[in-house]
Amino acid sequence: MTNSLSALFRLSNAVLPARRMVGSALLVFLAATLSACGDTEKAPGQSLARVNGEDITILQLNDELQRTGDQQTFTKKQVLEGLIDRQLLVTAAQSEKLERDPLVMQAIERDKAQILAQAYLQRKIANNGRPSALDIDSFYQKNPDLFSLRKQFELKELVIDTKNLSPELTALMGTAKSLNEVASWLDSKKIAFAPTHVTRTSVDLPNDVVKAMKSMSKGQLFTLKEGQRSILIAIEDIKDTPVTGPAASAQIERFLINQKNKEAEIAEIARLHMGAKIAYLNDGLINKDVTAPAAAAAAAAAAPVPKADAAGNIARGVAGLK
Repeated sequence: MTNSLSALFRLSNAVLPARRMVGSALLVFLAATLSACGDTEKAPGQSLARVNGEDITILQLNDELQRTGDQQTFTKKQVLEGLIDRQLLVTAAQSEKLERDPLVMQAIERDKAQILAQAYLQRKIANNGRPSALDIDSFYQKNPDLFSLRKQFELKELVIDTKNLSPELTALMGTAKSLNEVASWLDSKKIAFAPTHVTRTSVDLPNDVVKAMKSMSKGQLFTLKEGQRSILIAIEDIKDTPVTGPAASAQIERFLINQKNKEAEIAEIARLHMGAKIAYLNDGLINKDVTAPAAAAAAAAAAPVPKADAAGNIARGVAGLK
């Protein structure tokens, strides 16, 4: 459910940087149409450009600068040129009455629903508050591998297709003296692999992997399975890289805020499910079983709110740890 929610509330930028926007006229037209809904008469001095009688204002420019995310990459002049490009496309689209096209109307309604849903959730979590100093210190103390006992691992890796992770190769990983020996074996079997050398800390790795690696020593080999690919790894070096509480406090605070907001979003959606009348129609049009609405709502309410991984990482499958 979490993945589908993230997809549901992921909003595209209203304007692409200058000259890049022309590749998607429909999205440009959609964004401009939505933003035009709230237009009011421009105050004198606000206008930066006038395109076929339509003004582009400093307020629009500042809004687009914020939406780019990285304000160092694009100059104000570039963003203004992008706004001009967008207005030209909107005018051209309106001249062909594209706002009446069924696909355009559907896209506008979809984005409108996404914007309203996101605005509702943002309002609900607006007063969540910040974690206390006690909360931050407690998180620090409960996660020593992330902070006080943080370690840095120098890793040599061979990335292979998981279908080639045979019992013979797994056995070799348990007896080989070096990863070079494994690489030679892969060459002899004509198994493709990609060698890499990376540095990871205990923050970058899943908790299960960190716990296993704490008992390992330099030169030890192990395997990580990640779906369609597997990684054959040798530990080349291990260093202690502790982080103090004061140095980690800002990072911990951001994590706790994000976690609390996500929990609040999930809880609010579950609450809305409980109070809603949801009927699934035309079950034959989908290729999976549909849980009864009442059962789904009850399960959503009863299920514990998922906690984010303390390291903030995507979970990775672990296989062959020795």
